[in-house]
Amino acid sequence: MAMADEQLLDKIQSLSDLELATLLCLVAREHCLIGTLPDYVNELAEELRLVASKTFNLTSAIVSCHSHTTLDEFATGLLVPQPSRGPPSPGHPRSSSPYRPRHDHQQPSTAGGVGPSVSGSYFPSTSPALRPAPGAFSSRITPGATIPPSPLIGAGATGNSQATQQPHIANVILAKDLDRAPRAVQIQALELLRTRRIFTRTSVQTAPKQFLFIALVGAPSGGQARVTPHLNDFFYLAHWHDPDEDGFEHLDEELGHTPRRNEDPQDDASSTASSRSVVKRSSSLGSGFGGSPLLENQWLSNSTTSNGMFQPQRQHNMTTKEKGLAHTPRLPPQPEELYESTTSPTTRDSPAFTEDDISLLAQLTTQAHVEIDVTRYQMNIVSFLRMHRAVAGGLSPQATKHVEYLAKSLAPLHGLDYVTPSLIALAAKKVYLHRLTLVGSADKERSMQWGSELGAVNALLEDVGPEDVIEEVLGSVGVPN
Repeated sequence: MAMADEQLLDKIQSLSDLELATLLCLVAREHCLIGTLPDYVNELAEELRLVASKTFNLTSAIVSCHSHTTLDEFATGLLVPQPSRGPPSPGHPRSSSPYRPRHDHQQPSTAGGVGPSVSGSYFPSTSPALRPAPGAFSSRITPGATIPPSPLIGAGATGNSQATQQPHIANVILAKDLDRAPRAVQIQALELLRTRRIFTRTSVQTAPKQFLFIALVGAPSGGQARVTPHLNDFFYLAHWHDPDEDGFEHLDEELGHTPRRNEDPQDDASSTASSRSVVKRSSSLGSGFGGSPLLENQWLSNSTTSNGMFQPQRQHNMTTKEKGLAHTPRLPPQPEELYESTTSPTTRDSPAFTEDDISLLAQLTTQAHVEIDVTRYQMNIVSFLRMHRAVAGGLSPQATKHVEYLAKSLAPLHGLDYVTPSLIALAAKKVYLHRLTLVGSADKERSMQWGSELGAVNALLEDVGPEDVIEEVLGSVGVPN
């Protein structure tokens, strides 16, 4: 099986968590939900806009949703103008046509009439037999007169110009505060994702080949960032972006590392020490791409960091900090950390990822092999999640498919042609984060049917979120050797 080359793996290594989430969705042709603190939704939208343009060379549109957003406002916000074609370059004029316009300057004929000369004839200069005889139009055209241009010619030119200016759906749609939009708007968004088209008052707009819809939701934590149930289940993965730890790399670079809110621009010491004024590249494929400590690697080099990210197995550099943060003995093996750096991102003159790169990763994803033991491990995770005392409802079959495909998508990013248990665990964190529905109160917990004490159950479920449930399940399910 073909593998990703070193150059492509190096580009993957340099990705931030937001860029990696975008790449995984483009590879799978799916869509995602990204949550952050409510005060940073605008910054997150601008960061993703820069990611789309700089990293993937894709057009983007930001749709700001609120409780009174109408269907027309939502549909119109998806559109961006077509790139207009400029006039022909003076150095490359259009090739001359043998058919000249009727309104070219007329020259008097030698016979005394007004006949079209070679430069003013409508007919091809190479076909003398087709030219009208001199004076043929002399009875209708006075000497020196010119014929106005044909209305059809003018209309055709205008129509072509308008056709090139017709708006179209952007490659990347950034829907801010989609959870606040009316239910009808969210259903319209679901219809767009399912059919890849949307109806406006005047036309039917079709999504481009590379199309990504990202819902940006402000919430206190990743498990609380969600939209209506059906649309929520349609999203491929969920990612929690911590502004303090992960930062906004492209936006900081665009603004020249200007201090963010709640910082005193005149206090240099405070500005330097503040985590918000420093561009951070959080580890890819991990909790920056997810938000919590992930998996320990006891069998490789204990190379887990606080972000719990992966790194291709071809790299073995570890810091003392990484070795000291491996602390979860029951969790499965994983490749080493993919990326960790606090340096500023390098400015790219060209997109880091082309459409060919994405197509190659998609092809490698379909070729990734999954052993039966790894599949059984995935099914055990699903069963344990469904039976967890804090989970109110079941998990959809769509979520199970997404876990498998996401794990297979992660394999070529690590230089692997097979899926490991740690990739299944990481995929489960991303796929189930926004899907788990917890019991609303302790009296609805299932053990209450058999006489459990309400106070004890309430103490067990206090401050438990989807992230905690997933972590507990991953620590309980046996890992295949």
